[in-house]
Amino acid sequence: MVPFNWVICPVGNARRSPLKRSLSSWAAAEKGGVDVRIIAGKWRGKKIIAPTGLNVRPTSDRGKGALYDLLTHGKPAACGFELRDTKVLDAFAGTGALGLEALSRGAAQVTFMENAKASQRAISANVSACQADSAVNLIETDVLAAPRAASPCGLIHLDPPYGKGLVSAALQRLETNGWIASGAICCAELGKDETLAIPEGFRQLEDRRYGAARIVILKSVA
Repeated sequence: MVPFNWVICPVGNARRSPLKRSLSSWAAAEKGGVDVRIIAGKWRGKKIIAPTGLNVRPTSDRGKGALYDLLTHGKPAACGFELRDTKVLDAFAGTGALGLEALSRGAAQVTFMENAKASQRAISANVSACQADSAVNLIETDVLAAPRAASPCGLIHLDPPYGKGLVSAALQRLETNGWIASGAICCAELGKDETLAIPEGFRQLEDRRYGAARIVILKSVA
């Protein structure tokens, strides 16, 4: 029996999603020196499990802290965004660290979207360790082949492979299939020198660089 709602969406040529990359302390991550934990909320201090034997660069605690500081004290908050009781989509989910951080801080429910088997097992283990099964869905699919959403989400995390232009394509797919609520906040991670063509229907709120990463926060205005 699976520990939570696991949805399999077969895809012909599924693209394997990478695990979360560090926003800062990039060199430490490359050496395997990043000890990743949930940094705030009811599960503060809970360690995040990542698959072994892969080129894993989990989002660092400093990186998550910087991102959530922007969400709670930056322009998203000024626009009225509140995390508490929000439905969250963690796309290209990797270890599930960002989605679990959101749950720990008061989000109502998280859907993880991930097509790499090792990452799916890591997400399952991390969800079980937090006893968060009832608040989680895991959809096994390439984000660019995302199925129709049962209901839209107010916070979207996107962390695709760098340099492939996947953020714009993923946003368009997710919006078309009903994942992005009107007024939703979308957080995308890219390479620091990567360009982003912002799709129609989104407005940029934040654009920051942390080491090798660039974080862009958008608001849906559709």
